[in-house]
Amino acid sequence: MQIAVVIVAAGRGTRAGGGTPKQWRMLEAQPVLAHTLALFQSDPRIAQIALVIHPEDSDYLTAVNQHKLVLAVGGATRRDSVLAGLHALSGTRPTHVLIHDAARPLTPQPVIDGVIAALDHHAGAAPALPLIDALWRGENGLVTGTPARDGLLRAQTPQGFAYDAILAAHLAAVGDAADDVAIALAHGLDVAITAGDERNLKLTTPDDFTRAARILRETMDIRTGNGFDVHAFGPGQSVWLCGVEVPHSHGLVGHSDADVGMHAVTDAIYGALAAGDIGQHFPPSDPQWKGAASHIFLEHACALAHTRGFSITHIDCTLICEFPKVGPHASAMRAAMAAIMGLDEDRVSVKATTSERLGFTGRGEGIAAIATATLVKA
Repeated sequence: MQIAVVIVAAGRGTRAGGGTPKQWRMLEAQPVLAHTLALFQSDPRIAQIALVIHPEDSDYLTAVNQHKLVLAVGGATRRDSVLAGLHALSGTRPTHVLIHDAARPLTPQPVIDGVIAALDHHAGAAPALPLIDALWRGENGLVTGTPARDGLLRAQTPQGFAYDAILAAHLAAVGDAADDVAIALAHGLDVAITAGDERNLKLTTPDDFTRAARILRETMDIRTGNGFDVHAFGPGQSVWLCGVEVPHSHGLVGHSDADVGMHAVTDAIYGALAAGDIGQHFPPSDPQWKGAASHIFLEHACALAHTRGFSITHIDCTLICEFPKVGPHASAMRAAMAAIMGLDEDRVSVKATTSERLGFTGRGEGIAAIATATLVKA
């Protein structure tokens, strides 16, 4: 299953107030859309995200993480905007697509997992919650009827579909629709109902922002982990540091490629998760890891963090050595690490220091690295 996401963020959201489209309003120090994108950007199952925006909103994009994004311009109706997002994914042609409201920034991971699981057996799947309140019809301030609520559900997103099937449904549709399930049903697709969640609210009014901020504060789990690693110099003509091969008179000795910086970062992530260290997940006694590229270890740590519901928000790595000089390569190292972890480069720090000629690093016998990782689960 190759999964992509369409996030519809082209509306104006005037009922939410604030003078700014609601998807770009700040929620706990980040735009609403930044929270929404984060739900999918760190998920290794998601290959690409089509972000559909209003043509006047391009200046806002600098405030959000661009990882996995392909942009599309929204249309006059929601259906037009979704269709623009589906077309934007045509180059990669995913097998399945999730369509999500930009104004649902708090979707719990089990809601997303439930939709994806149901797509194994159905052309479509969408989360919903039962109605628990009585329903009224009203006119001129008076109750005019009490319709039955049997069989009625409150629809949520993401709504998932086989990509080719929902694209065909949109192309065949006439007029707009309340959501993509309505378009799918009109085209004859079966849509499974999966479990929704009360926290998966759609921000619509000012009160919704207050509630969302409270949920974020109450449920946020912030973890910090430290990692430390050392490798001795040995034969070779280059060293691997934070994903970059740096020419040098020596190599680094290790069971894998001995990328001391990446090992420290990996252990920092494991530490934040209380999940041991590299040696427990990739034992040096196992010959399959001999000479392995260290990005394998880092990708595993990142995937484990996501599986447990955490986003990696910041990485800080310090390389301790007399040589080689790290400064000329620090920018490339940040870029390499950010690409592996699916982070913006401004969330990855790589720097160097010496030990003032003291100790084994001061004597030029090897390189040490220390790293800190910050993980957040909302």
